[in-house]
Amino acid sequence: MPGLMTMMALAPSPLSVKRCFSSKETPGTTMLLLTKRSSSSAHLLRRSWARGAATATATTAIRDEQELMQRLDEDGWVDRHLLPLLTPAEEAWQPADLLPSFAASADEQRSQVAELQARAAAVPDDLLVCLVGNMITEEGLPTYMSMGNRVAGGSDATGCDGHAWARWLRGWTAEENRHGDLLNRYLYLCGRVDMRQVERTVHHLLRRGMRAIPRPSSPYHSLIYGAFQERATFVSHARTAGRASRHGDACLAKICGVIAADERRHEAGYTKASARAFETDPDGMVRALAAVMRAKVTMPGELMTDGRDERLFDHFSAVAQRSGVYTAADYGDMVEHFVRRWKVAELGADLSGEGRRAQDYVCGLPRKIRRMEELAHDRAAKMEAQSVSFSWVFDRPVRIR
Repeated sequence: MPGLMTMMALAPSPLSVKRCFSSKETPGTTMLLLTKRSSSSAHLLRRSWARGAATATATTAIRDEQELMQRLDEDGWVDRHLLPLLTPAEEAWQPADLLPSFAASADEQRSQVAELQARAAAVPDDLLVCLVGNMITEEGLPTYMSMGNRVAGGSDATGCDGHAWARWLRGWTAEENRHGDLLNRYLYLCGRVDMRQVERTVHHLLRRGMRAIPRPSSPYHSLIYGAFQERATFVSHARTAGRASRHGDACLAKICGVIAADERRHEAGYTKASARAFETDPDGMVRALAAVMRAKVTMPGELMTDGRDERLFDHFSAVAQRSGVYTAADYGDMVEHFVRRWKVAELGADLSGEGRRAQDYVCGLPRKIRRMEELAHDRAAKMEAQSVSFSWVFDRPVRIR
């Protein structure tokens, strides 16, 4: 029936046929009109068949990827290699461990908060903007867990499934949940930011969601994206810790440091799982890697807004680039790191023609990214200085270039 419905949709209507034959055109003109209509219909049919074939291929690929996920669960690989990377709840740090204690006396509480605020007073606005942007990204966790639950073979169908991938997803979420909580509380206590605007931005981000990877249900796409994303957040939090330390805020440095350590462990998990998939299905993985790279690995907070600035993420990213917290060069370094870690250049005889083309594209990408970054740097050097007001810091202007 779908094929019949397609033919009916593409066929000329009786009225249009009547018009062709009832007009005063010559027979040759009439035949030309019918030939053009027939050619157009055939072209549309070919496009429809091509889309159908592509959908069928993607469905088959997802099924194969799902089978691999199930094998890694059933043979105990996830239990042996991923779950040990998660810290037991009894041993894990909690936000209260790193902030002023409200179990102390009132005088001691006030003293601890005053000390935190005194140290935070030396943190420059550009670093505060980076910190707020990172915190808002962490607070998007409900969206990220829902994305994880779309992955074929790795979802938590009941919310308390016992298989290893579901336990990994819930354990990862539990650890990530502390990051937004900790940063949010620090920002509230430090008194340097407009918390209502920050909270409003979180609200907007959760309503807007995030741009999905090319195939959200694909285990290969999700593992690759996870590895890149965790490494990017590790770099960003670690750099923020370093700058906070240089500005004399030891509390903020420690906060960002412990978060960076978590991101490092999570990166190791997704990197290991991706490496295992490369060993089992190198052709499928290198094609998945190329697809994710072509779509570009963007931060999950890309759709953030404070209700005033629709380019808020671009402005936040520009501040991060200028301050060195996270740069385009870091992205190129990441691509090179994973190409080397997953031995993409060494993949050989098992690759299809499409796989070899994907391999060539991915292996050449770091050089292209660095060249683009150099050109962008040269252009920025010729441009006039520019600042943007951020509602997060009470509309104070912050340099973006």
